[in-house]
Amino acid sequence: MNAHRSEKIAFGLLFAATVVVVAAVLFILGVLIKNGIGAITWEFLTTAPRDGMRAGGIFPAIVGTFYLILGTVVFAVPLGIFAAIYLNEYAADNMLTRLIRLAIINLAGVPSVVYGLFGLGLFVIFLRFGTSILSGALTLSIMNLPIVITATREALSSVPQSFREVSLALGATKWQTIRHVVLPNAIPGILTGVILEVGRAGGETAPILFTVAAFSLPFLPHSIFDQCMALPTHLFAISTEVPNVSLSVRYGTALTLIGVVLFFNLFSIIIRMRLRRRRQW
Repeated sequence: MNAHRSEKIAFGLLFAATVVVVAAVLFILGVLIKNGIGAITWEFLTTAPRDGMRAGGIFPAIVGTFYLILGTVVFAVPLGIFAAIYLNEYAADNMLTRLIRLAIINLAGVPSVVYGLFGLGLFVIFLRFGTSILSGALTLSIMNLPIVITATREALSSVPQSFREVSLALGATKWQTIRHVVLPNAIPGILTGVILEVGRAGGETAPILFTVAAFSLPFLPHSIFDQCMALPTHLFAISTEVPNVSLSVRYGTALTLIGVVLFFNLFSIIIRMRLRRRRQW
Protein backbone atom coordinates (compact mmCIF):
# COMPACT_ATOMS: atom_id res chain seq x y z
CA MET A 1 0.00 0.00 0.00
CA ASN A 2 2.78 2.43 0.87
CA ALA A 3 4.62 1.53 -2.32
CA HIS A 4 1.46 2.17 -4.36
CA ARG A 5 0.94 5.51 -2.63
CA SER A 6 4.57 6.52 -3.22
CA GLU A 7 4.18 5.67 -6.90
CA LYS A 8 1.08 7.86 -7.16
CA ILE A 9 2.84 10.75 -5.41
CA ALA A 10 5.86 10.43 -7.72
CA PHE A 11 3.59 10.32 -10.78
CA GLY A 12 1.71 13.38 -9.55
CA LEU A 13 4.92 15.35 -9.00
CA LEU A 14 6.25 14.42 -12.44
CA PHE A 15 2.97 15.35 -14.08
CA ALA A 16 2.89 18.67 -12.22
CA ALA A 17 6.44 19.47 -13.31
CA THR A 18 5.51 18.69 -16.92
CA VAL A 19 2.46 20.92 -16.72
CA VAL A 20 4.53 23.79 -15.30
CA VAL A 21 7.12 23.52 -18.09
CA VAL A 22 4.52 23.28 -20.86
CA ALA A 23 2.49 26.14 -19.36
CA ALA A 24 5.59 28.36 -19.18
CA VAL A 25 6.44 27.66 -22.83
CA LEU A 26 2.86 28.30 -23.95
CA PHE A 27 2.76 31.51 -21.93
CA ILE A 28 5.95 32.79 -23.56
CA LEU A 29 4.68 31.90 -27.02
CA GLY A 30 1.37 33.54 -26.24
CA VAL A 31 3.05 36.79 -25.19
CA LEU A 32 5.23 36.80 -28.31
CA ILE A 33 2.31 36.11 -30.63
CA LYS A 34 0.06 38.65 -28.95
CA ASN A 35 2.63 41.46 -29.06
CA GLY A 36 4.51 40.55 -32.23
CA ILE A 37 2.04 39.18 -34.75
CA GLY A 38 1.02 42.70 -35.77
CA ALA A 39 4.55 43.44 -36.97
CA ILE A 40 4.79 40.33 -39.15
CA THR A 41 4.05 41.63 -42.65
CA TRP A 42 5.43 40.83 -46.08
CA GLU A 43 7.43 44.04 -46.06
CA PHE A 44 8.82 43.26 -42.60
CA LEU A 45 10.05 39.84 -43.75
CA THR A 46 11.39 40.78 -47.19
CA THR A 47 13.01 44.21 -46.87
CA ALA A 48 16.21 45.52 -45.31
CA PRO A 49 16.26 47.78 -42.24
CA ARG A 50 16.42 51.52 -42.80
CA ASP A 51 16.33 54.75 -40.84
CA GLY A 52 18.82 53.41 -38.30
CA MET A 53 16.84 50.12 -37.97
CA ARG A 54 13.76 52.03 -36.81
CA ALA A 55 11.93 51.18 -40.02
CA GLY A 56 12.02 48.60 -42.78
CA GLY A 57 12.34 44.87 -42.28
CA ILE A 58 14.65 42.10 -41.12
CA PHE A 59 15.33 40.16 -44.34
CA PRO A 60 19.17 40.38 -44.13
CA ALA A 61 19.01 39.11 -40.54
CA ILE A 62 16.82 36.15 -41.57
CA VAL A 63 19.17 35.21 -44.41
CA GLY A 64 22.23 35.58 -42.16
CA THR A 65 20.66 33.31 -39.54
CA PHE A 66 19.96 30.67 -42.19
CA TYR A 67 23.57 30.85 -43.39
CA LEU A 68 24.95 30.46 -39.86
CA ILE A 69 22.68 27.51 -39.03
CA LEU A 70 23.52 25.74 -42.28
CA GLY A 71 27.23 26.40 -41.81
CA THR A 72 27.10 25.04 -38.28
CA VAL A 73 25.35 21.87 -39.42
CA VAL A 74 27.84 21.37 -42.28
CA PHE A 75 30.88 21.64 -40.00
CA ALA A 76 29.64 20.20 -36.70
CA VAL A 77 27.53 17.21 -37.75
CA PRO A 78 30.10 15.21 -39.80
CA LEU A 79 32.93 15.92 -37.35
CA GLY A 80 30.76 15.11 -34.34
CA ILE A 81 29.50 11.86 -35.87
CA PHE A 82 33.00 10.66 -36.81
CA ALA A 83 34.31 11.51 -33.33
CA ALA A 84 31.42 9.63 -31.70
CA ILE A 85 31.98 6.60 -33.95
CA TYR A 86 35.61 6.45 -32.92
CA LEU A 87 34.87 6.84 -29.21
CA ASN A 88 32.03 4.32 -29.21
CA GLU A 89 33.18 1.71 -31.73
CA TYR A 90 36.98 1.85 -31.94
CA ALA A 91 38.52 3.47 -28.84
CA ALA A 92 39.51 1.22 -25.96
CA ASP A 93 37.92 1.83 -22.59
CA ASN A 94 40.94 3.25 -20.77
CA MET A 95 41.87 6.31 -18.75
CA LEU A 96 42.52 8.46 -21.84
CA THR A 97 39.14 7.82 -23.45
CA ARG A 98 37.38 8.34 -20.13
CA LEU A 99 39.11 11.70 -19.79
CA ILE A 100 38.09 12.61 -23.34
CA ARG A 101 34.46 11.75 -22.62
CA LEU A 102 34.56 13.77 -19.41
CA ALA A 103 36.05 16.72 -21.30
CA ILE A 104 33.28 16.53 -23.90
CA ILE A 105 30.63 16.63 -21.19
CA ASN A 106 32.34 19.59 -19.50
CA LEU A 107 32.65 21.48 -22.80
CA ALA A 108 28.87 21.37 -23.15
CA GLY A 109 28.63 23.55 -20.05
CA VAL A 110 31.14 26.22 -21.08
CA PRO A 111 29.45 29.67 -21.40
CA SER A 112 28.86 30.73 -24.97
CA VAL A 113 30.75 34.00 -24.48
CA VAL A 114 33.92 31.96 -23.88
CA TYR A 115 33.42 30.24 -27.23
CA GLY A 116 32.95 33.68 -28.77
CA LEU A 117 36.30 34.88 -27.42
CA PHE A 118 37.94 31.65 -28.57
CA GLY A 119 36.51 32.11 -32.08
CA LEU A 120 37.68 35.72 -32.12
CA GLY A 121 41.23 34.72 -31.21
CA LEU A 122 41.52 31.64 -33.44
CA PHE A 123 39.42 32.23 -36.54
CA VAL A 124 39.16 36.02 -36.77
CA ILE A 125 42.70 37.01 -35.71
CA PHE A 126 45.05 34.01 -35.91
CA LEU A 127 43.68 32.33 -39.07
CA ARG A 128 42.74 35.73 -40.53
CA PHE A 129 39.24 34.77 -41.62
CA GLY A 130 38.08 38.14 -40.32
CA THR A 131 34.61 38.81 -38.98
CA SER A 132 32.81 36.58 -41.44
CA ILE A 133 30.20 33.89 -41.88
CA LEU A 134 33.00 31.30 -41.90
CA SER A 135 34.34 32.47 -38.53
CA GLY A 136 30.87 32.54 -37.00
CA ALA A 137 29.88 29.11 -38.35
CA LEU A 138 33.12 27.52 -37.16
CA THR A 139 32.73 29.04 -33.70
CA LEU A 140 29.15 27.81 -33.42
CA SER A 141 30.27 24.40 -34.69
CA ILE A 142 32.86 24.04 -31.92
CA MET A 143 30.30 25.15 -29.36
CA ASN A 144 27.80 22.53 -30.56
CA LEU A 145 30.21 19.64 -31.06
CA PRO A 146 29.70 18.25 -27.51
CA ILE A 147 25.94 18.04 -28.14
CA VAL A 148 26.36 16.19 -31.42
CA ILE A 149 29.02 13.83 -30.05
CA THR A 150 27.03 12.98 -26.92
CA ALA A 151 23.76 12.40 -28.79
CA THR A 152 25.50 10.29 -31.44
CA ARG A 153 27.29 8.15 -28.86
CA GLU A 154 23.99 7.49 -27.09
CA ALA A 155 22.35 6.58 -30.40
CA LEU A 156 25.19 4.21 -31.35
CA SER A 157 25.11 2.60 -27.92
CA SER A 158 21.37 1.96 -28.25
CA VAL A 159 21.89 -0.31 -31.29
CA PRO A 160 21.88 -3.91 -29.98
CA GLN A 161 25.28 -5.57 -29.85
CA SER A 162 23.78 -8.63 -31.53
CA PHE A 163 23.44 -6.62 -34.76
CA ARG A 164 27.19 -6.11 -34.83
CA GLU A 165 27.91 -9.74 -33.97
CA VAL A 166 25.67 -11.07 -36.75
CA SER A 167 27.22 -8.73 -39.33
CA LEU A 168 30.77 -9.68 -38.32
CA ALA A 169 29.84 -13.37 -38.34
CA LEU A 170 28.66 -13.04 -41.95
CA GLY A 171 32.11 -11.79 -42.96
CA ALA A 172 31.63 -8.02 -42.94
CA THR A 173 34.46 -5.82 -41.76
CA LYS A 174 34.09 -3.57 -38.75
CA TRP A 175 33.68 -0.46 -40.92
CA GLN A 176 31.12 -2.20 -43.16
CA THR A 177 29.21 -3.19 -40.05
CA ILE A 178 29.23 0.38 -38.76
CA ARG A 179 28.32 1.88 -42.12
CA HIS A 180 25.57 -0.52 -43.19
CA VAL A 181 24.18 -1.80 -39.88
CA VAL A 182 24.94 0.48 -36.94
CA LEU A 183 24.61 3.95 -38.50
CA PRO A 184 21.28 3.35 -40.31
CA ASN A 185 19.71 2.20 -37.05
CA ALA A 186 21.27 5.06 -35.07
CA ILE A 187 20.27 7.91 -37.41
CA PRO A 188 17.01 8.78 -35.59
CA GLY A 189 18.95 9.32 -32.37
CA ILE A 190 21.66 11.25 -34.19
CA LEU A 191 19.03 13.59 -35.61
CA THR A 192 17.97 14.35 -32.04
CA GLY A 193 21.42 15.84 -31.46
CA VAL A 194 21.16 17.77 -34.72
CA ILE A 195 17.83 19.24 -33.61
CA LEU A 196 19.35 20.38 -30.32
CA GLU A 197 22.31 21.83 -32.20
CA VAL A 198 20.08 23.81 -34.56
CA GLY A 199 18.13 25.27 -31.67
CA ARG A 200 21.27 26.41 -29.89
CA ALA A 201 23.03 27.69 -33.01
CA GLY A 202 20.02 29.71 -34.09
CA GLY A 203 19.53 31.42 -30.77
CA GLU A 204 23.08 32.22 -29.66
CA THR A 205 24.14 35.88 -29.47
CA ALA A 206 27.55 36.12 -27.76
CA PRO A 207 29.61 33.94 -30.18
CA ILE A 208 28.41 35.71 -33.32
CA LEU A 209 28.82 39.16 -31.76
CA PHE A 210 32.58 38.51 -31.69
CA THR A 211 32.95 36.69 -35.00
CA VAL A 212 30.41 37.63 -37.65
CA ALA A 213 27.50 39.88 -36.75
CA ALA A 214 27.17 43.36 -38.23
CA PHE A 215 25.09 46.06 -36.59
CA SER A 216 23.24 46.87 -39.82
CA LEU A 217 23.74 45.80 -43.43
CA PRO A 218 21.42 46.91 -46.23
CA PHE A 219 22.68 44.10 -48.49
CA LEU A 220 23.10 40.34 -48.39
CA PRO A 221 26.51 38.64 -48.01
CA HIS A 222 28.15 37.46 -51.23
CA SER A 223 30.63 34.95 -49.80
CA ILE A 224 31.50 33.10 -46.61
CA PHE A 225 34.12 35.77 -45.88
CA ASP A 226 31.52 38.55 -45.61
CA GLN A 227 29.83 39.78 -42.47
CA CYS A 228 26.12 39.27 -42.04
CA MET A 229 23.28 40.26 -39.80
CA ALA A 230 21.61 37.67 -37.58
CA LEU A 231 18.28 37.65 -35.80
CA PRO A 232 19.67 37.19 -32.24
CA THR A 233 22.10 40.12 -32.52
CA HIS A 234 19.54 42.23 -34.39
CA LEU A 235 17.04 41.66 -31.60
CA PHE A 236 19.69 42.56 -29.03
CA ALA A 237 20.57 45.74 -30.93
CA ILE A 238 17.03 47.06 -31.37
CA SER A 239 16.21 46.22 -27.76
CA THR A 240 19.24 47.85 -26.11
CA GLU A 241 21.04 50.20 -28.50
CA VAL A 242 18.47 51.68 -30.87
CA PRO A 243 16.02 54.12 -29.26
CA ASN A 244 12.38 54.56 -30.25
CA VAL A 245 11.93 51.12 -31.79
CA SER A 246 8.34 49.93 -31.62
CA LEU A 247 7.68 47.23 -29.05
CA SER A 248 5.76 45.22 -31.65
CA VAL A 249 8.85 45.21 -33.90
CA ARG A 250 10.96 43.75 -31.09
CA TYR A 251 8.41 41.04 -30.36
CA GLY A 252 7.97 40.43 -34.08
CA THR A 253 11.71 39.89 -34.48
CA ALA A 254 11.71 37.44 -31.57
CA LEU A 255 8.73 35.62 -33.05
CA THR A 256 10.49 35.37 -36.41
CA LEU A 257 13.61 33.95 -34.73
CA ILE A 258 11.53 31.27 -33.06
CA GLY A 259 9.86 30.55 -36.38
CA VAL A 260 13.22 30.06 -38.14
CA VAL A 261 14.47 27.68 -35.43
CA LEU A 262 11.18 25.77 -35.46
CA PHE A 263 11.40 25.44 -39.25
CA PHE A 264 14.77 23.69 -39.05
CA ASN A 265 13.64 21.61 -36.08
CA LEU A 266 10.44 20.55 -37.84
CA PHE A 267 12.41 19.53 -40.93
CA SER A 268 14.71 17.34 -38.79
CA ILE A 269 11.80 15.88 -36.82
CA ILE A 270 9.98 14.84 -40.01
CA ILE A 271 13.10 13.07 -41.29
CA ARG A 272 13.58 11.37 -37.93
CA MET A 273 9.97 10.14 -37.83
CA ARG A 274 10.24 8.64 -41.32
CA LEU A 275 13.47 6.87 -40.45
CA ARG A 276 11.99 5.50 -37.22
CA ARG A 277 9.12 3.94 -39.15
CA ARG A 278 11.61 1.92 -41.20
CA ARG A 279 13.39 0.60 -38.12
CA GLN A 280 12.37 -2.95 -37.33
CA TRP A 281 13.34 -3.11 -33.66
